[in-house]
Amino acid sequence: MKFRVIIQQDEDGVFVAECPSLPGCISQGKTREEALENIRDAITGYLESLKKHNEPIPPPIDEEIVEINA
Repeated sequence: MKFRVIIQQDEDGVFVAECPSLPGCISQGKTREEALENIRDAITGYLESLKKHNEPIPPPIDEEIVEINA
């Protein structure tokens, strides 16, 4: 499965990763790569919890990037 992840660097230089289609699924890391690794683990744990509680897995969010000339 593929999930969209948003990564932002906070004011302290920490990279914060969030998966919008899984509410509350947030992680962080000292580097962008570490934040990505940590959010993968968080998503895996989130999905395992949903399965354990017989809850549906939300569908991934599809997205497109649109380029415009401004």
